Amino acid sequence: MHLLRTLLLAGLSSLAEASLQVVPGATWTTSNNEHLQAHGGGLIKVDGLYYLVGEDKTNGSAFQNVNCYSSPDLVQWTYVGALLTRGASGDLGPNRVVERPKVLFNKSTGKYVLYMHIDSSNYGDAKVGVATGDTVCGSYSYRGSFRPLSHQSRDMGLFADDDGTGYLLSEDRENGLRIMKLSADYLNVTESTYLWGDSIEAPALLKLNGRYYMFGSKLTGWDPNDNVYSTSTSLTSGWSAWATFADAGSNTYTSQTNFVLPVGSSAAIYLGDRWKSSNLMTSTYVWLPLTISGTSVKMANAESWVPNLSTTSSSASTAKPAETAYEGEAAKYGGQARSVSCSGCSGGTAAGYVGGPDAGTVTFSGIRSDAAAKSTIRIRYANGDSSPRYAGVRVNGAAAKKVAFLPTGGSVSASTLHVDLKAGSTNEVVIEGINGGWAPDIDRLIVPVS
Repeated sequence: MHLLRTLLLAGLSSLAEASLQVVPGATWTTSNNEHLQAHGGGLIKVDGLYYLVGEDKTNGSAFQNVNCYSSPDLVQWTYVGALLTRGASGDLGPNRVVERPKVLFNKSTGKYVLYMHIDSSNYGDAKVGVATGDTVCGSYSYRGSFRPLSHQSRDMGLFADDDGTGYLLSEDRENGLRIMKLSADYLNVTESTYLWGDSIEAPALLKLNGRYYMFGSKLTGWDPNDNVYSTSTSLTSGWSAWATFADAGSNTYTSQTNFVLPVGSSAAIYLGDRWKSSNLMTSTYVWLPLTISGTSVKMANAESWVPNLSTTSSSASTAKPAETAYEGEAAKYGGQARSVSCSGCSGGTAAGYVGGPDAGTVTFSGIRSDAAAKSTIRIRYANGDSSPRYAGVRVNGAAAKKVAFLPTGGSVSASTLHVDLKAGSTNEVVIEGINGGWAPDIDRLIVPVS
């Protein structure tokens, strides 16, 4: 009886979390109430948690921090801290370039090894930098930089094979894209494994069912392009011609590869950056499930999707739940909040003047959920400022959660909020300003029903 009860509770818990969704291109507010700052990053799983290590672009392109976040589900992210931070001089000093950080754990030394692209502001150095740490998301000691096997190294990645052998993936602008074998302690490069004589950057290497898949991007600067992949059963030879995996002409849904996460033995997830070169801190993330069968790799676009991280099939996602939309202009206004024109919004109208000195509020009542569950609500909004706006969001009378909303220019985007909903149609969401500041204009809420 006790075993049956445990299994039932586990099943109910799984169902209750089934509405947590990844929303490509959205503002992702983390535990520090700011948009996720881990660009060009990579994932590593340790003791059941996923750790995302990436670039902090809060103040632009120059190096600030290599940040680390943790998550149990790829949806809810906790800011843990910086692995490395800007110093007074040297590789990690002011006006330096530190990009595409990736971490591997070395079983023989018990150290976490961090590689990154190290460069000058004019990209004349073209080196890799190495740092080591005792814990995955703790402080790292910087050990210096070098050109691997005396070759240029710009965009880079890391890969560990099934036997623990480590490899550096490196874009050598003079010669092409390289795979290079690491030393046993992962601190140096010992030999060249393979060279594509093609201009491919942003490398990410995946292995599933004995087959290797190399993903990469063409060289178009900050602008996106149709990213490509090559596949082989050997790292040293037999690689196929490059082929696209997203819809042709979509520019990989306006993104660039930074990492590919294996899920189980047959599924994987693409992690890409949607760069905003005019304001890098507002860059977002395009993460989507890959469909892989033998030598074929495909990736469909999605407004949102539910990760399935325990899958044994070829899909790392489950069916998205049914949803209901609630229009901002149909909500109840408080203070001086009122309807405003919004060309990109549903119906051309949004709830505006939320927050501010008159404490405008927008209250959505009668929100339906078929189950008591933690769900991802998408808040469609417009923010014409050049910096983020913030709002307090209260759900069913709970304390307000601070949510970030990146600039949208003249368009409409989404910000995500992960909240507990009650079963039935009595849920209420209140959006308000914070400390007299203005929240964005609210187009609509999109809420999972089932």
